[in-house]
Parts: sequence; C-alpha cells; structure tokens
Amino acid sequence: MIFLSSVLLGFVIAASGSIVPSFLNLTVVKFSLKSGRKSALYLIGGFATVLFFQANIGAYLSSILMKNSEYITSIQRVGTGILLLLSLNFFRLYFTTKKLKKKKEIDKSKAYLHGIGMSLLNTFAIPFYFTSISFLIGLEYFEYSFLNSLYFSIGSTAGSFSLYALYAKFAPKIEEKLTFIATKMDLILGCLTGVVGIGNLLYLL
Repeated sequence: MIFLSSVLLGFVIAASGSIVPSFLNLTVVKFSLKSGRKSALYLIGGFATVLFFQANIGAYLSSILMKNSEYITSIQRVGTGILLLLSLNFFRLYFTTKKLKKKKEIDKSKAYLHGIGMSLLNTFAIPFYFTSISFLIGLEYFEYSFLNSLYFSIGSTAGSFSLYALYAKFAPKIEEKLTFIATKMDLILGCLTGVVGIGNLLYLL
C-alpha cells in the first residue's frame, strides 16, 4: 500500500509539474520538430535519469531544510544566478539563429547526453520536489524514508517521462502550426527563465 501510494503521489506531482510551460518541455517540442521523435525520446530518457535523482534529493532535503531554513536562501541565490545565465544564453541563441534548420536526425547517444545536461541545468526540479514533498509531509500524506523516497522517485520519473513523451508524440503531427512557435522557442525560453530569475532576485533582495 505504501509502495502504491508513494509511486502514485510521485507520478501525479511530476506530471502536474511537467504540464506547466518550462524550458524542458519546450525543448522537447523543439527537439522533436528538428530531430524526430526517436531522438526526442532519448532526450527525454536523459531528462528522466536526472529527474530520478533530483526527486530523491528533493525528498531528502524536505526532511532536513524544514529545520534549517537558512540553507534555503543560499540555494535560491545559486539557482537565481543559473536562471539568469540560462536566460542570457537563450536570448543569444534566438538573436544569432537566423532560421529554423531542416529536420536532421541526431545521434541517440548525443540526444541522451544532451537530455542529461539540460536536466542538470534545470534549477526548478529540486525546489519543486522539495516544496511538494514538504507539503505532503505537512498533510501527513507522506513520511520520509529511504524506501518511500525511492518509490516516490520511481513514480515521478514515470510521470515526467509520460508527459514529455506526449509532447514529443504530438509535436510532429502539428508541425506546420508549431513551426512559427519553434522559430521563437529560444525567445520563449529566455523570457521564461528570465522572468523567474528576476522574480527570485527581487524576492531575495
């Protein structure tokens, strides 16, 4: 029963978080349009690999940082810096890329490693899991332990993979409608990361 509830909670929370526009799911759409569904699935596999560990870290921190709130500010500062750097990079890509490249299959191993790299840069994941699990602990729906954290991470990995796979599946079917959006994808990603980064900066100040 504990196994099923932990897996289900992980799946629902991760799926809910993946629905919200972020640079990960927008990258899946962009990658699927440019490189095909197979490469996109390997990209998602890279995401899922890192997300599994990020969910574990978030669960662990939820049992530690709730008693040591001074560490949260330090984490927010580092995360804010990364977000602002990502935003500048996406704006650079948007203004230096003149047109959408033709669809070109990318090697599966490179797509997987690219997914790992992108997911490692995702500063939203650990704070998201930390906040969500802390909320569940407060409601007494979740009790931290190594096994419960492992079960939760399995569910969250499955939830994230499922949602990202849907993005990859439907993106090619509506390619013509998404072509314009794809050409503006770096601008959208830059705005998203920039807004969140500036918001965090103002909050810290």
